Amino acid sequence: MKMILAILFLLSTALLSAQESDTTLNRWTAKGVASLTVSQIAFSDWVQGGENALTYSLIGNFILNYKAEKWAFNNSMKLTYGQTKLGDNGFRINDNELYLDNVYVRKFGWAVDPYISNIVRTGLAPGYIYDEDAARQITEFFDPGYISQSIGFTYDRLDYIKTRIGIGFQETFASRYTNFTDDPETDEIEDFRFETGIESVTGFDVSFMENMLYKANLRLFTRFAKLDVWDVRWDNVVTAQVNKYIVVNITWLLIHETSQSLRTQLKQALQIGVTYNLF
Repeated sequence: MKMILAILFLLSTALLSAQESDTTLNRWTAKGVASLTVSQIAFSDWVQGGENALTYSLIGNFILNYKAEKWAFNNSMKLTYGQTKLGDNGFRINDNELYLDNVYVRKFGWAVDPYISNIVRTGLAPGYIYDEDAARQITEFFDPGYISQSIGFTYDRLDYIKTRIGIGFQETFASRYTNFTDDPETDEIEDFRFETGIESVTGFDVSFMENMLYKANLRLFTRFAKLDVWDVRWDNVVTAQVNKYIVVNITWLLIHETSQSLRTQLKQALQIGVTYNLF
């Protein structure tokens, strides 16, 4: 009798675990989070100097994934738009990006899995360089735009880190603003550039303490023609969840792309705001 009960218990446990594991298979899972962050300083009859300042950022993070027994299709999109107003000047854009990442992974039970991916990058709105007297437009939506594909192997056995590396293909295209597509060594103005090389993307997502989260995304790309030169995009966010809706964000973004600038670009912000789970 004890043996029968033990067998029944083991069978029921196995069936329950199978049912639990199957709940994530063969279905779409979606997540969307929107946030508005603000930083502000104001003066009134202040004799020690200073100017009023207001900065806001709108951020949207969306995930749509499908998981099957032998394959997975993962999609993520980040939208950011922000402006700053300093003193009597008008609002100036300080954040402006669409970043879309699509990855198809085939599961063979190996230590690493083969994948194909696609990344789309562009500004959401017109971008400007602000001189002392005027603003000069240098970009607009998909002008320029960046699309890259890669095929290789990925490792995603751990919950907090996912990394992939493969052969990469990158297309840069423009219409009016050809600063990043034109080859200065030729006489004509090119509005399209195609490059092949090696691409690596690593995502890091870890919770620490009770209400804090660190997320990072590191993309590296080098061209076969110049293997000693790497494009780097390292996006970092530390989020402290004060309560259900209030968050504090520390963000910093490092970009090194010699086609844009010979110097490393760095953007950092400390902001407080509200967040809302759309779905």
